[in-house]
Amino acid sequence: MLDMTTLNKLHELRLHAMAENYRRQMEDPSFGSLGFEERFGMMVDSEWARRRSTRVENLIRKADFHDSGACVENIEYHDDRRLDRGQITRLASCSYIDSGQNVILIGASGCGKSFLSCALGVAACRRFYSVRYIRLPELLNELAVARGMGVFEDALEGYRRIRLLILDEWLLFPLNTTEARDLLEIVERRLGVSSTIFSSQFTPEGWHSKIGEGVVADAILDRIVHNAHMIRIQGKESMRKKKGLAAAG
Repeated sequence: MLDMTTLNKLHELRLHAMAENYRRQMEDPSFGSLGFEERFGMMVDSEWARRRSTRVENLIRKADFHDSGACVENIEYHDDRRLDRGQITRLASCSYIDSGQNVILIGASGCGKSFLSCALGVAACRRFYSVRYIRLPELLNELAVARGMGVFEDALEGYRRIRLLILDEWLLFPLNTTEARDLLEIVERRLGVSSTIFSSQFTPEGWHSKIGEGVVADAILDRIVHNAHMIRIQGKESMRKKKGLAAAG
């Protein structure tokens, strides 16, 4: 017989999955053949799984992904893209985050860089790392606003603590002096303790001219490139165009 008092107490304790499993056990006679430890273990497992799932969902929500539905399982390995499945599988294990290494995604507009970066970000959330996705122009604007409000150091510290930072539209436009130095601060504080995915249309050889200041550019590139995994997405046809044609078909 279902004990409503016990059920209500479980809900009051916010053990909702355990409460649901308890209700099913009490209503289904087939559970009667199981021992107490086995049945209790099933209730604990259900609550444990629910909490892990909720934690992942919260991390994905806080990451503010461009595409929160992206996942490594849905990456398309067309021949013309020349993606290394083994490399992406290794990155999805997130060992590079533990080592404080970076990832550089290079490819033309529409090639799927944002999807791939978000897929790697979701993989990190699944392993309970804090993640933040942001376009570089938005990051630089955030830092400028923080400086004006007198909370610049707090903003830098916040970005230092994020285990995986995804910077999309990396150096799409040239930086001014202040932006270049702000970027150096971010890169310097994250060096060796956090990981960053840089998603860019340009190879690192072309970054120097975008950053502008010679010494600052050298410092930024040195801190990014020396421990980075490089992924070059090939293919002349845009993934957006391919998906559009497939939907039309």
